[in-house]
Amino acid sequence: MIFKCKNCGGNVVYEPSRGKMFCPHCESEDSEDTIQGGSLTQCVNCGAPVTVLNYTSASRCEHCGSYIVFNERVEGVYEPHLLLPFYVNKESAVAAMEKEFSKRVFTPSDFMSTKSLESMVGVYVPFWLYDYKACYDFAGEGIKVRTWRTGNTEYTETSYYEVLRKMDVDFDKIPVDASYAMEDGIMDLMEPYDYGKLQGFAPKYMSGFYGEVYNQGAPELEGRAQVKARSASEELMQGSLKEYSSMKAFRKDLNLARDGVNYALMPVWQYNYRYKNKTYQFHVNGQTGKVVGKTPVSAGKVAVYGATVLALVTSICYLAIGIMEIL
Repeated sequence: MIFKCKNCGGNVVYEPSRGKMFCPHCESEDSEDTIQGGSLTQCVNCGAPVTVLNYTSASRCEHCGSYIVFNERVEGVYEPHLLLPFYVNKESAVAAMEKEFSKRVFTPSDFMSTKSLESMVGVYVPFWLYDYKACYDFAGEGIKVRTWRTGNTEYTETSYYEVLRKMDVDFDKIPVDASYAMEDGIMDLMEPYDYGKLQGFAPKYMSGFYGEVYNQGAPELEGRAQVKARSASEELMQGSLKEYSSMKAFRKDLNLARDGVNYALMPVWQYNYRYKNKTYQFHVNGQTGKVVGKTPVSAGKVAVYGATVLALVTSICYLAIGIMEIL
């Protein structure tokens, strides 16, 4: 399907800065008509062949430039339960990267050039969001040490306590990305998202962006969610034990019961930068503007910087020698 403008026939896209559907051709808002049809091999707008990978759910026709949402990949078992729309547009994503990397003096000169930034695209990344009810039963021996001084004598009192804790925690929407193309560690760094702004799925939010269906099912990825839930539970438990100088645990029983799971699409800006036959990936959280990525180092800039510093030091030395000769 595609979204066409009722007024001019142009391709209507979702504009994050407006929070509305927008026609970039006649600048009208919420003027879209949904045009159904097409297939995974043909553009519904111009009829030209399109290249679609195994998990592609939304793309752009390289012939007419229309953004296409593929019905087969957003319906039935592939229909997302939830979607977090883009709140950060491309201009804002670029600005966030410029702010993050502007002070890195050894970054290649064309890193943020207009031509390089053509490769930046907005992508809806598939996620599974897991809900858990956790019950943590803890028993241990806590030690408190108190030290004081009277006159010239220092005293130390060591007290031992039986510590029992039972903690119930509800975890809501623990995120795990379901895309082979997106590195798990990178997607974890994209967090946190504001899940309070999740909405029921509507295909129109995908117009103007790329998208994927889940590459792996919820059962296959649940182990990662459980690791996050267990880590968070342990952190909460340890936070309740800070009054003790040290703690020896005798029992740590944590039970996790899954309380639900949702398939959701989360917004990410992706920028691929090619430098010396190597691709560097950068990602911007499409809701918060958080930037993740490491810039390459330009050997030429390092050399110029080194030569400049050397010249400056040499000039200072000669100036110092000249002053000494005068004196």
